[in-house]
Amino acid sequence: MSRLQSTDGLTEEQSELIKLVREFVDEQIIPVAQELEAADEYPTEIVEAMKEMGIFGLMIPEEYGGLGESLLTYALCVEEIARGWMSVSGIINTHFIVAYMLVQHGTQEQKDYYLPKMATGEIRGAFSMSEPGLGSDVSAIKSKAVKGDGDEWTINGQKMWLTNGGSANLVAVLVKTDLGEDSVYKNMTTFLIDKESGFGETAQGVTVPGKIAKMGYKGVDTTELIMEGHKTSSAKILGGEPGKGFYQMMDGVEVGRVNVAARACGLSRRAFELGIAYAQQRETFGKKIAQHQGILFRLADMATKVEASHQMMVKAARLKDAGARNDLEAGMAKYLAAENCADVVEQSFRIHGGYGYSKEYEIERLYREAPMLLIGEGTAEIQKMIIGRRLLEDYKLKG
Repeated sequence: MSRLQSTDGLTEEQSELIKLVREFVDEQIIPVAQELEAADEYPTEIVEAMKEMGIFGLMIPEEYGGLGESLLTYALCVEEIARGWMSVSGIINTHFIVAYMLVQHGTQEQKDYYLPKMATGEIRGAFSMSEPGLGSDVSAIKSKAVKGDGDEWTINGQKMWLTNGGSANLVAVLVKTDLGEDSVYKNMTTFLIDKESGFGETAQGVTVPGKIAKMGYKGVDTTELIMEGHKTSSAKILGGEPGKGFYQMMDGVEVGRVNVAARACGLSRRAFELGIAYAQQRETFGKKIAQHQGILFRLADMATKVEASHQMMVKAARLKDAGARNDLEAGMAKYLAAENCADVVEQSFRIHGGYGYSKEYEIERLYREAPMLLIGEGTAEIQKMIIGRRLLEDYKLKG
């Protein structure tokens, strides 16, 4: 185990679980990632193996059939999985967020029905806030649920950028609900939409058109979601009460930012591994390129950024596990890890020279995957807004 894979400060159970996941990544993900990514093929066999390992129920309480692990344990497992292939970590990320939202905000009936099936991977989750033309302005969503007779609701709208949009059979969707509140954020509600896996009309009034073609982050399906007269009921409102959807989603995104930070840590660690290995194999001017001062400087910079990102991610996860507010640290972790990841991947790409541009080399795939982390769960600009506002709260002048 390298220094950048240290499990210091963890319990024996945590260390054993992470070791198990690391071995799974080395044996079953890394050897096939290049081929599956090139074909944009969904990693079905990998997903089935993760079901058997209990990965889909890592943070779901034991009473619902999950492993009941901490956010830190989950994040460290995600870091290992992303090291193998970031798309696989994306498959469990949105599932994890929906499960977390159900644990924290769901009614007892919702927990009893969904969580045991989510723990086994029988039900797989996706969530959706974004819409075409929306960007980071969640307040501008147009998708809408209108209350009819009794407890019936009708949902119309179009959602965008759903990770697992096709493969999931449960989607948590944020929509507008006119409740007469002064704040737009109190007029939003999260609905739980059950659908079939696949594409086309996957439920009455719910259509998943197909996969969105992407530069990287292949294998995992990223889709739109179109709702046209979808009928549902108050029983499908997360928590059973309308008007709380925005705050529920933000709670989910907060832990999702720790998850994205973990994915960036895993991807950057893999880029470092590839770079330092190549530097000790390639020769120029009669010696290994690792012996050139310029390459040594690059490796030192890369390793330092990998370690700094990891420590910030761990701090954010530990705070959340302790029940403390962690929006500042989660924002910092996501911002730092994503930016560092983009830089570490590029430095490794440069170390590879012309070979880094070849699809035969793994770094080419990482070079296309890293930019997604700059955007997912909020751009760098959004993170800096969150960080800046929280700093003003903490350092507010008195008098």
